[in-house]
Amino acid sequence: MKKFFLWLASFRLRILFRTAFLLLILAVVALAVTVLQGEKQRSYKNYQSGLTKTKEQIVARLRHPSGQLALLNPTQGLSGTGNLHPVLLPFSAIDFDDQNKARHAVEMADCLIRYARHGSLCVGIGNNPWIGGFIYAAGTFSSAPLIAHEIGDKYLDGAHRMRVGVHLRGRHHRWLAPFEALPARRGAAFEGVRGRFTGYDELDTRDYTGKMPVKDFRGWVWQEAQCLDARQNPENCEKRAFFSLRLPVDELITDLLQTRRVVWPPADLDDIHVRIEVLPPVLVEDATQEAEPAAEPEGRQAAEPKITPGIPPKITVLPALFDSEAPDAVTPFSLNDLGALLQAGESLRIRRDNDERDLALIRGGKEGVEEQISPLLTRLIRRLPVAVRGEDDDAPTVVDLEDSVATPTGNYRIFLRGAADSVVNQTLSATATRLSWFVGAVMAAIVLAWIIIEMGIARRIARLTRRSRQLSRSAAEPDGFMSFDFSDLKGNDELGILANCLNHLLRRVKEDAGRERIRAAQEKEQWHAVGHEIMSPLQSLLALHGNPNDPSHRYLARMQQALRVLYGSASPSEAFQSSTLAVATLDLDLFLGNIAANAPHIGIDHVRYTTRGKPVPVYADEYSLEDVAGHLLKNADRYRKPDTPITLTLLAGGEAGSVTVKVHNTGIAIKPEWLDKIFEYGFSGVRDPLDEGNRGQGLFVAKTYMAKMGGTIRAENEEEGVSFYLELKRADDGR
Repeated sequence: MKKFFLWLASFRLRILFRTAFLLLILAVVALAVTVLQGEKQRSYKNYQSGLTKTKEQIVARLRHPSGQLALLNPTQGLSGTGNLHPVLLPFSAIDFDDQNKARHAVEMADCLIRYARHGSLCVGIGNNPWIGGFIYAAGTFSSAPLIAHEIGDKYLDGAHRMRVGVHLRGRHHRWLAPFEALPARRGAAFEGVRGRFTGYDELDTRDYTGKMPVKDFRGWVWQEAQCLDARQNPENCEKRAFFSLRLPVDELITDLLQTRRVVWPPADLDDIHVRIEVLPPVLVEDATQEAEPAAEPEGRQAAEPKITPGIPPKITVLPALFDSEAPDAVTPFSLNDLGALLQAGESLRIRRDNDERDLALIRGGKEGVEEQISPLLTRLIRRLPVAVRGEDDDAPTVVDLEDSVATPTGNYRIFLRGAADSVVNQTLSATATRLSWFVGAVMAAIVLAWIIIEMGIARRIARLTRRSRQLSRSAAEPDGFMSFDFSDLKGNDELGILANCLNHLLRRVKEDAGRERIRAAQEKEQWHAVGHEIMSPLQSLLALHGNPNDPSHRYLARMQQALRVLYGSASPSEAFQSSTLAVATLDLDLFLGNIAANAPHIGIDHVRYTTRGKPVPVYADEYSLEDVAGHLLKNADRYRKPDTPITLTLLAGGEAGSVTVKVHNTGIAIKPEWLDKIFEYGFSGVRDPLDEGNRGQGLFVAKTYMAKMGGTIRAENEEEGVSFYLELKRADDGR
């Protein structure tokens, strides 16, 4: 039967390895499925939270003036090329006379179309029809210092000017507005140039003699003082200018005056086309003379240049500084831009209140390059259940969110729908497909390790296990393991080296155990002999010095106590730790005075103590505390500088119910890493190991005795030496 169990033990080990690896493979598969299920659960929750944040972000954007502008103009093509249409602004009007207010309005509404060379333009109408049928335009352009038109000049093209055109309902309004400078305000030397654009009905000729400006046309311009390029000369460098216009349109004004029920914004707002150009001064020169150098394209031009009679002048028209129909313009925010916030499968619907028609339908999903997805993993992920916390049903596959946005022209409802199942499953399937190779690699590594261990290790471990079982049975007998041998299992591989090491280890244990028993017996016999030989002479000396007041009697009693402590122990350290002290009440002030007075009897001079003159009772053993003080004084005497005193100080501070004694000497400091090690048994800082007088025992004895008396001892390095602090319990509870 025993042989059968031994055979079964080796076979059972193989079954254990195989079962462990099989369970490990199953655990990897179960872990992967559990992680997928947990990730799907978290993905559903994160998707719903993310969709809510997306909805809040969309609503916050639409409640901003720029979003309201997009809501008020859902079908408006805000394009910088081709025909430019006015937009319905989220403001009742624009204070075009004030630069700061006009700039703030167009920037807040984000209706500016960006052009090259620092150009921008916003064209719109106010949402309050009773302000008037005006079209507002504001923007920026860059040019050299503006050249003004002088009143009385019959030519307008000698100055910077703005050409404005509005086409609606088959009519085309055209204005030409030259720049007229205004006087600089006092204290505004660094504000730049300000002026106005005075509008005239545009003519086909250059001569505007006797023409009057359009009364309701208003235009202002403010040119900055700083150059766009700080390296250029401020007198002719390009500078940024901001302008604002109010364009009177007779058709819009007529609609407001003749119609009882005003329809605003106009139904044909998308059919109104506006074009704005900023033109530089033309170059006018006599045809009989050479043309002026091209270095002054916007040079100073006289109102009426000198022209040779009979010869028409040569007029050079320069390109426009700004044109609203210039290509490559950047449009502002529109509702279609909200699609960037949506993922694939998500849709955004916007409707007016009490209107079931969609004002805008935006579908998300800028589809990127589709990742490779495993169909098997996709089917597995779709079958994993995901439940909402607190409910028994599965999580909803479609998430619908709703909110509203208020604008000056009415409220809008926002409907956001997200396909949670489609988005989560597709994203999770792509992630799982990327990581599936890692799970496969782990399982392949497990199978490979299984084969290696089965073929190269498991069988030999069975043999070593049987031999170890024999060793455990022999170890139960007295000294039975010492005769056990592993030499027949030696080899050059790992198991052979292990068997060889076990064989050497057993031999060393046998030898060390024998030597330890011999040493312990010899030490015990030695201490017995030493104690027996010294105890008898001490008894005789105590009889000769029987008076307790005799100093010799005190030292003989201390020697007798030390022998009692050490007598019969295996080692000095064990003797000190197992000793029992007779703790009683002791006057610490009187005790320290006796220590300082009797120090010369043990060869230690210059020990100083200033008595308090009143008892300081503590709990201590007098002889043991005297041994502690003796060891500390000897150490202090050994390391102090010549002719320097050793001071004993009774400190009043410390913890409540305790008294502290400070022993200080002037000398070399203790290495910081030694402050705790000096109290260990056998540790000594003496360099000469042959010095018999220093065994590293004194401070160990001091720490042991202080602990048995309920006190502590510590060493600290100070500025001029070393101090030892002894802390004892007061016998009068700290009073």
